[in-house]
Amino acid sequence: MAVAPFDERSTMMYLAAEEPQMPLLPVWPEVVIGLICFGIVFFVFSKKLLPVINKTLEERREAIEGGIEKAESAQIEAQSVLEQYKAQLAEARHEAARLRQEAQEQGAVIIQEMKAEGQRQREEIIAAGHTQIEADRKAAASALRQDVGKLATDLAGKLVGESLQDHARQSGTVDRFLDELEAKAEAAR
Repeated sequence: MAVAPFDERSTMMYLAAEEPQMPLLPVWPEVVIGLICFGIVFFVFSKKLLPVINKTLEERREAIEGGIEKAESAQIEAQSVLEQYKAQLAEARHEAARLRQEAQEQGAVIIQEMKAEGQRQREEIIAAGHTQIEADRKAAASALRQDVGKLATDLAGKLVGESLQDHARQSGTVDRFLDELEAKAEAAR
């Protein structure tokens, strides 16, 4: 059979020559072949591919559940650590405040002790100074008394014309003279 050249008219005639088909009614040989192919594909999937997919999905589900459990336990542990940290921080702050208070109290006690010690030393120095001044005054008065006594006896000896070298006489005369001077000085005050 010779093939006619392609033209639209011949194609239309070929299509019109076939039996008219109802589009809603299936062609039974195609349905049977489709069902056989579907059965083969379903069998292969159910025996080979579906167990692998189910196994993978189960592993993933277990991993996700395990991850969630681990995350929850990690969150609980983190919360516990946070509470411990807060408790330790509060305790450390309390301890620092207590130590600061103790240091302030000890500082105040030390300052009081140092003030008392300084006051005591000042009083000792003043008392020692007064004692030294009194001793120096007495020594100066004694030296002055001796010098005045010697000068007075020398002068009295020259005035009286006799020697007052006798120590007992000299002391008596000097003491009497100085007592008279002191009495005059007190009366003048």
